[in-house]
Amino acid sequence: MKCCIVAVGHKMPDWINAGYLEYIKRIPREISVNLIEIKPEKRIAGKPTEQLLLAEYQRIRSVLPHHCQVKVLDEGGKQWTTKQFAIEIQGWMECGDAIAFVIGGADGLHSDIKHASNELIALSKFTLPHGLARVVLAEQLYRAISIIKKHPYHRD
Repeated sequence: MKCCIVAVGHKMPDWINAGYLEYIKRIPREISVNLIEIKPEKRIAGKPTEQLLLAEYQRIRSVLPHHCQVKVLDEGGKQWTTKQFAIEIQGWMECGDAIAFVIGGADGLHSDIKHASNELIALSKFTLPHGLARVVLAEQLYRAISIIKKHPYHRD
């Protein structure tokens, strides 16, 4: 299965990069995860947030792989347990579709990317900093795949 994480934000703190890479390197090789960082739109006084989000949306659309399922991370999305997430991933693996997880920046995501997505997923009801969302998603991908592969990482 091919996965990509399209995340608004770059120049993350070292602890974000280290945490993200720690979990991604544990994922078995038959599942590739590629991080695509999107440069945030410059925040200029008086520029409406909607305009900023639209510019970021256009950057996101330009890098999304063709013929992939788009899963947008949004606090209003579906919440799954880790076991439910593993079942979802197993289904995606069986379909053979590439998956793109989209993480917004400091101001979130433009409504058009949410409407164009195949699914909205919530990592938590909490609002998470976008860098931390990368780490949490990477860990949950690793944990879900561990469940699928019957690896002892996940304990009930």
